[in-house]
Amino acid sequence: MKAIKLLLIFLFLINFSCKKDQDSESHDKTSKLQDKTSTPTEKHFAIVIHGGAGTIKKENMTPEQETAYREKLQEALNTGYAILENGGTSLDAVQKTINIMEDSPLFNAGKGAVFNSLGKNEMDASIMDGNTLNCGAVAGVKHIKNPINAARIVMDSTRHVLLSGKGAEDFAKQYKLTFVDASYFHTEKRFNQLQKAQKKDKVQLDHAFINTQELIDDHKYGTVGAVALDKNGNIAAATSTGGLTNKKYGRIGDSPIIGAGTYANNTTCGISCTGTGEYFIRTLAAHEASNIIKYKELSLQESLDNVIQQIGDLGGDGGLIGLDKKANIAWSFNTKGMYRGYKKSNGENIVKFYEE
Repeated sequence: MKAIKLLLIFLFLINFSCKKDQDSESHDKTSKLQDKTSTPTEKHFAIVIHGGAGTIKKENMTPEQETAYREKLQEALNTGYAILENGGTSLDAVQKTINIMEDSPLFNAGKGAVFNSLGKNEMDASIMDGNTLNCGAVAGVKHIKNPINAARIVMDSTRHVLLSGKGAEDFAKQYKLTFVDASYFHTEKRFNQLQKAQKKDKVQLDHAFINTQELIDDHKYGTVGAVALDKNGNIAAATSTGGLTNKKYGRIGDSPIIGAGTYANNTTCGISCTGTGEYFIRTLAAHEASNIIKYKELSLQESLDNVIQQIGDLGGDGGLIGLDKKANIAWSFNTKGMYRGYKKSNGENIVKFYEE
């Protein structure tokens, strides 16, 4: 009797083991089938750019000018987007995108930089990595063809954030950046703007009509910027400018100042600014936008609108673009227009100039 019981227990265990193996095999097959049929989580990526804010009105633009600006902005977007689409970093995307606009005389950066009060070109640029909060910038450079490239080298190859003037240029020479003669930056359009600005300044001074804000507003022409989100979820932002027409030599605006003209943080957003730099410095505009998202838990659009409101209340004007970790894009400005556009992995592609 005891032997029979042992035999029954043995047979039960064998049957249980076989059933477990069959269930496991069935589960493995089902898992493999699901792996083959399931769609992996889509990795969103995007890039947004600006080419400056100011008095940009349709009635002041010829069809040829509008076409030229639209094509160059689209070229810049396509350049950065292609890097992101191929798995490149957001840092590379914003840098190469800025290069396109720096090489064009249409924008106040690089080739199209405006003249200061001495008839010279002094350029600023900055770039920031939202993943590490590492950043780099240059200010007051005169011979570097693409200032944003120098800013990237400061970020990657030094423990500093901002280098200026001759020191920045001497440093950049060690890395074989392209240097050009000052004549490279001379364009007739910008030189005419300088002469007009200086003539107006003289008239106002001679008649004691000194209004600092009016002088700043009338002499503001652009800045370029880009913010990108790559497939790894990293945000980067970059800004490059020639400053203000007829600015005092040595004047530095917000563009090379991290937190004022440029800021990026993966947990919130990336920002690039353009406009009356003194007011963006006073409000720490780019960082303020990030803080509003972080601490007030407002949307990207709400945060940008809030910052522009602060700048306007102080008497300044301009605009800023932003992109957050979910690939949401926003911009806000209080001028008559801002050259701007974006391109996203969901197929959206927009380029705009004028007020909404």
